[in-house]
Amino acid sequence: MLLQDRANQADSISIVDLIPALRAFARTFCRAPGDADDLVQETLTKGLANLDKFEPGTRMKSWLFTIMRNTHYTRVRAAAREAPGLLDCASSRPISEASQDWSMQSKEVHGAIQALPSHQREVLMLIGVLGVSYEETAEICGCAVGTVKSRLNRARAGVLEALGETSSQSLVERRSYLSEDHYDTGAERHR
Repeated sequence: MLLQDRANQADSISIVDLIPALRAFARTFCRAPGDADDLVQETLTKGLANLDKFEPGTRMKSWLFTIMRNTHYTRVRAAAREAPGLLDCASSRPISEASQDWSMQSKEVHGAIQALPSHQREVLMLIGVLGVSYEETAEICGCAVGTVKSRLNRARAGVLEALGETSSQSLVERRSYLSEDHYDTGAERHR
């Protein structure tokens, strides 16, 4: 309750309101939902333990995102020391793939985002998905606003390139064309 009171003083947002954003940000780091939930829990635990270090007048969301980011990178470094090769483990892959056409595009986009370098993926998720400002993202990532803008631009271009698109507009046009019950068989695209 103390953390929530402190959060309310900072930016009028309760901790409960921040959990969905924390979970979404955790999914940029962790593929498995359970691992993402563990990261959120560890972030909130560290936030409670270090509540005295929170500066009133600042945003609780940014503070918790920074804790989460640092916690994740600490975990990655520890895992690399303890279990090399674990990242390629067959048990971390899904047992069966969904066969729905609509899920294929989602998987393509997810794969394109996951293929980005971590610093670009992080900025894309913070700004593009969670709606965090450039300034807050710069604070969370520990870099300049110009660097954030550059990383975001490169991330967007990387996703488009991985999807075989030349512009975001062509991706939108293709999506609306497919949603009109037309099939994209590689033949002539809609006029």
